[in-house]
Amino acid sequence: MAVLAESGSNPDVDLLYDINGLAKDAPHGFDRVMEFVGEYGLLLALVLLILWCWWTVRRRGGEDAVSSVAALVWAPLAAGLAVLVNVPIRGFVERPRPFVDHEGLDVLVSGKNDFSFVSDHATLTMALGVGLFVAHRRFGLAGIGLALLEGFCRVYMGVHYPTDVVGGFALGTAVVLLLSPPAMALLTPLVRAVERSPRLGRLVRRRPAAGTGPDALLPGTRTPVENEERDLAA
Repeated sequence: MAVLAESGSNPDVDLLYDINGLAKDAPHGFDRVMEFVGEYGLLLALVLLILWCWWTVRRRGGEDAVSSVAALVWAPLAAGLAVLVNVPIRGFVERPRPFVDHEGLDVLVSGKNDFSFVSDHATLTMALGVGLFVAHRRFGLAGIGLALLEGFCRVYMGVHYPTDVVGGFALGTAVVLLLSPPAMALLTPLVRAVERSPRLGRLVRRRPAAGTGPDALLPGTRTPVENEERDLAA
């Protein structure tokens, strides 16, 4: 892989220079924004999107509330597991960062001395996005879109090759989807038990307010027992 990286005809390197070249032409302030977005901002946005999805699922309720919340719990667990899987992969491949082998790159983040393949940020964000898609299609599409933007940012910042990002996307997706069946088999009963709890059940489904259930009476009406007693007294 290092041999390919040194080849001037390598499309991976050509695309790296094309995308990173945008940083050279951009204003300094825009680069600082991209640095924050690519390093922290999109991860934070995905976490907030998962919380928003949870709040929406909880308020809506419905028969699929338990399975949706279980999938939302699986999303960050899968992302963490995918990063752990990436540790031996990076140690095995040992691909240097692009700025080590290639000159003229505009590197927006300093201190990146570890290996490049696979991108942790791409792995994390895509795992969160795909996990969110398992729980809720509309929120999941937004999450996957944020993950794709994260991959672009990592190349724009000069800290990853495009194939590092693609590898991260593949790893995050594979961990979420391949392990989803056993994970959901374990998490769904746990979430269902939480839903039945008087104190913690609100985390899964919003409890109906008193007097708003299907058997609630309108103000001024009498219960059937009261009506029957009134008829007997007459």
